[in-house]
Amino acid sequence: MLPAVTLGLMLVSLTCGENPAVQVVLTNKGLQYGKHVGTGWIQEKLESVTLPDISGKLRIGIIGNIDFTLSGISVTQCDLPEPSVEFYQSTTGFKTSVSGLSVALTGEWRAHYGIIHSSGTVNLAIFNVDVTSVVKLGNDTNRHLSVSSVSCNAAVGGVDIQVHGGPSWIVKKVVAHFKGKIAGDIRDRICPNVEESIAIFEQHLQAMNVSFDVNQVVTLDLPLTGLPIVDASSLNLGLKGEFYSIKAPTEPPFQAKPFTVPEQPGRMLSVGLSEFTLNSASYGYYSAGALQAVINDSMLPKFSPVHLNTSSMGPYVPGLPKMFPGLLMSLQVYAREVPLFSLLPGAVYLDLKGAVKAFAIQPNGTQTPLFKLNVDSLFSGKVWIADGQLKGSMALNNLTVTLVSSEVGTVKTDAIQNILWKASSFAMIQVNRILAKGFTLPRMKQAELVNTVLEVDKGFIAVFSDAQVLMTD
Repeated sequence: MLPAVTLGLMLVSLTCGENPAVQVVLTNKGLQYGKHVGTGWIQEKLESVTLPDISGKLRIGIIGNIDFTLSGISVTQCDLPEPSVEFYQSTTGFKTSVSGLSVALTGEWRAHYGIIHSSGTVNLAIFNVDVTSVVKLGNDTNRHLSVSSVSCNAAVGGVDIQVHGGPSWIVKKVVAHFKGKIAGDIRDRICPNVEESIAIFEQHLQAMNVSFDVNQVVTLDLPLTGLPIVDASSLNLGLKGEFYSIKAPTEPPFQAKPFTVPEQPGRMLSVGLSEFTLNSASYGYYSAGALQAVINDSMLPKFSPVHLNTSSMGPYVPGLPKMFPGLLMSLQVYAREVPLFSLLPGAVYLDLKGAVKAFAIQPNGTQTPLFKLNVDSLFSGKVWIADGQLKGSMALNNLTVTLVSSEVGTVKTDAIQNILWKASSFAMIQVNRILAKGFTLPRMKQAELVNTVLEVDKGFIAVFSDAQVLMTD
């Protein structure tokens, strides 16, 4: 049943032969959950459905044609058995079967021949409706996920009609005629309606964005990298998962490497995020010129042992107080290379190669170059999910300061490195307090992740989760 499958796909999200940097896997558990939720949703909607009027002519012997109309037909009861939904490898899609659907309806009937008019009410029962539909998944020229109907078969087991009101001879003729007509009309309408629903869903997929502006600096590109992969137990969507600078969109000097998300049939959904995605974000910010900052003394805490003025920096640059006495300073801090993440089992590493240019601020506001340092650091961290929160910890593994150039003579890099270690240690304490509190996992309006587990493996992060659909009007 398409709506049940649709809900399963919505849990996956949307998503050319490049390696995908993001993989989304819907397991059979997720598919069956989507089916279960979809069945309840369909049953609820069916009970509020009003069918279009049915009109026709009925010829009765010498009397001639009787015009009749069934109107105001609405569902009073629906018995929808849990359908069968399965991944269908032969068509890269889904096969859905409903067997034994029964519906009770009520409405009004009107008939007239000549100047004679008659009317009443009608109760209908439709028994043992069977529907089988096969849907194919693919991707279009714009690398959107696409769906199309491969086949649809429908059968109606029987129809029972009880007509109230009007002359009995008319009632008997109407009942006899309508039994066959209604059964045939319903059977003939089922598959066109299923195919129309698939076509509407396809239109929604084509209208969905595959690129999203994260902020004013970078955008995230999430088109499919190839055809969906369907086997007996799962659906796998490979997505590009690359960040770009909005102002200067260029490809990074590295490529996504292949990876395989471990099978977790006990979870509904698995998402794999490669280190390429993280590094493309770094490259996007770097190429946009966003990884730089200017620091002045007003930005340092009052309790800092060092302040940005030529007197305070004297112990680290002995010639500075003599050459530029009593001046404030500023530091231009920037990444001189793209910061790169490395993912290894249980750990996340960040290699940051930075630089610092120091300036003396003259009374007229002119900035005089003093010296330049390279500052290389290696951070390590752990991430996990607990109590619905993304949490983590971070540590500074290494920090090295080297002198690149100086306009003021000797620069004691060892002493500067020591003070930076102390400052970094204090910063790590503050950062880890924030990481320990955690960040709430993203939640959509109609669904949320539950029982979520995060694992860091070589080259990628994997998230395994169940989902809970929150049905709303």
